[in-house]
Amino acid sequence: MAKSDTVLSFDDVTFEYGPNNPILHEVSFSVRRGIKVTLMGQNGAGKSTIFQLITGQSVPESGSVNITNGVTIATARQVIPRDQMDLTVREFFEKCFSKKIYDIDPRIDDVLEVVNLKGHEKVHDRIVRSFSGGQQARLLLASALIQEPDLLLLDEPTNNLDKAGIEHLTTFLKDYKKTCIVISHDSDFLNSFTHGVLYLDIFTHKIEQYVGDYFDVVQQIAARLEKENRKNAQLAKLIQEKKDQANVFANKGGQMRVVAKRMREKAEDLEEEIVEVRKEDKTIRAFIIPSQQELIGEILHLTSCKVLQHKKGVIKPVERKVNISLKKNNHLLLAGPNGIGKSTLLEAIAHGKATGAIVAPGVKIGYYRQDFSTLNFEDTVYQSLSGVMDRQTEEHLRSVAAGFLITGDLMHNRIKSLSEGQKGLVAFARLVLEKPGLLILDEPTNHINFRHIPVIAEALNKYEGAMILVSHVPEFVAKIRIDEILDLEK
Repeated sequence: MAKSDTVLSFDDVTFEYGPNNPILHEVSFSVRRGIKVTLMGQNGAGKSTIFQLITGQSVPESGSVNITNGVTIATARQVIPRDQMDLTVREFFEKCFSKKIYDIDPRIDDVLEVVNLKGHEKVHDRIVRSFSGGQQARLLLASALIQEPDLLLLDEPTNNLDKAGIEHLTTFLKDYKKTCIVISHDSDFLNSFTHGVLYLDIFTHKIEQYVGDYFDVVQQIAARLEKENRKNAQLAKLIQEKKDQANVFANKGGQMRVVAKRMREKAEDLEEEIVEVRKEDKTIRAFIIPSQQELIGEILHLTSCKVLQHKKGVIKPVERKVNISLKKNNHLLLAGPNGIGKSTLLEAIAHGKATGAIVAPGVKIGYYRQDFSTLNFEDTVYQSLSGVMDRQTEEHLRSVAAGFLITGDLMHNRIKSLSEGQKGLVAFARLVLEKPGLLILDEPTNHINFRHIPVIAEALNKYEGAMILVSHVPEFVAKIRIDEILDLEK
């Protein structure tokens, strides 16, 4: 590859968060100018850390990260930092630049058009916190795009986006002439623009580089695994034959012991030829969210809800009459575009502040928030899990945690140090330990490894309490039994 064609390269990069948490080990790869690359790997493997190394937020223990001179970089993070939630839109975008931009307002309007969050009167002075989760995801994306970088880094950009938002983003990336690296678990989205894949192996802490679209790469990985397994099976058979022959000759004594020794040496040589098969990402164990015992009759009655209408720059809450009753085994899907008020309604129900919602007395609510704000980020994982248990049973807690790949030192890490995907798994483990009667789930597949999603869908199918779900992932919703749909747009 010509050096002038390379915008980024890692040369023998090693990085770790302390001696017990290695992330990268002597990693080398390069990225060409103008291509779109997917960065894959299990939750917690260190994908976001690679972005931090590229942007200079983190520094390698050894090796070098090389950025071609003059290349500008911008990244769209997964979540808006808490200290930026009370900024105005204008202030939020101004923080994207190191110097003052005098024509910032028209540039904001242009970039909001690109992410399908159209500019309107007063939007520049609106507080970031006032936007829905999906709209905040678009603001994050826009904050990277407004910089028009040579190297665009996108971390889970489809999280919280509705269908229209994903379509806008896909079109933009197809037309984007510069280099882009994307972390995502959305296979259809990735396959529409990917030229290649960087796969971060959580076991070896190395990067494997593949060429082709997303589905091509998945097939390449599967073919490689099959070939390696087949070769190892053949070697194992030969090794056993040599060992058996060595035992036979050794028992005959005399000169045959020399032959036996040669046979053992041949077996040892063959053992060295066995290749280390690339381990597949671990998948969480099948699980059940136990429902609260003694649930009788109506669990939730919804008579009205507030819908947010956007007209000429003014957001107006409009009350809609509904009549929804949820009992045991009733699953409700709450639908509608970003910004219409779905998350606001869920939060109001969860905290007993929804004027048109009555939750039966004594019903325990399990609430999965898309921003994980139900978790105390200063708690250790162990404290977070033990805090929701009625009775402290160490063995049960650790068994549930292990099912969600939460083991060893991870139990003593603070929530704030986890990847977004790991926070999601902790949130699900808490629901299992809580045993709620009403389950409220706001975008529960965001940040979650695609291998885990069928397991989560099956668990929700088996949940025997009442459930309200918000999700913009049709493939996920299709796997779940839904008894009723409340579409806030209609």
